[in-house]
Amino acid sequence: MNRTLLLLLQIGVAVAIVAIWHILTTTTLIGDPDRLQFFFSTPVDVARQIWAWFANGSIWYHLWITLSEAILAFVIGAVAAIVLGFWFARQPRLAAVFDPYIKAANALPRVVLAPIFTLWFGLGIWSKVALGFTLVFFIVFFNVYQGVKEVNRTVLENARMLGMSERQLLRHVYLPSALSWVFSSLHTSIGFAVVGAVVGEYLGSAAGLGYLIAQAEGMFDIAGVFAGMFVLSAFVLIIDGLVTLTERRLLRWQPATSRQE
Repeated sequence: MNRTLLLLLQIGVAVAIVAIWHILTTTTLIGDPDRLQFFFSTPVDVARQIWAWFANGSIWYHLWITLSEAILAFVIGAVAAIVLGFWFARQPRLAAVFDPYIKAANALPRVVLAPIFTLWFGLGIWSKVALGFTLVFFIVFFNVYQGVKEVNRTVLENARMLGMSERQLLRHVYLPSALSWVFSSLHTSIGFAVVGAVVGEYLGSAAGLGYLIAQAEGMFDIAGVFAGMFVLSAFVLIIDGLVTLTERRLLRWQPATSRQE
């Protein structure tokens, strides 16, 4: 599909959703609009709240706090997962020994871990980073592990026949094969890194988008809650766009159809 047409269609969907939201909360089409506004606010009120935050500059500090926490969780979690994923995939006996423990750790509910991290690391950024780490790590780890395991055996055997060392195999065979899996997991884990930071802020902090949302919810400010969620969504989309640009640069060697798939 043409990129311009795709962008227009995406914008059209957003406009349609906002229009339906506005109609439902300002008319009597499905009930009392005042009651609906109490639960869902209106697009105009949400836009007014977002504009107020950016106009007085108060949002920038909170964005920076959440960005710092999310980036630290994303980078630390992704790097640790990529290293361990490659290592375990190349060491099947080691992977078999630790397999039940990794699966058990992944099954732990993150909401339960959040108060524990707060107890361990305090109300600063590191409790939020720890929570985000647990969300990012396992997504990237399992994708990297599977990507390395699914290296084309014919290519691998041919490379070994040509005399490639283990380091050369890692650089020229395993890493390119797993890159698509890595970036697929990174796109997903970006959102989870931000979710970890925001949930941690929601449970206990003095700054950040999660703090803004919690404060608005405590005052029954529905417009503030929705404004915080919209800013958060835009924030994630921007970071995801940066990862997409990086992916295109690193995967230029792949056929265009393969990247689209």
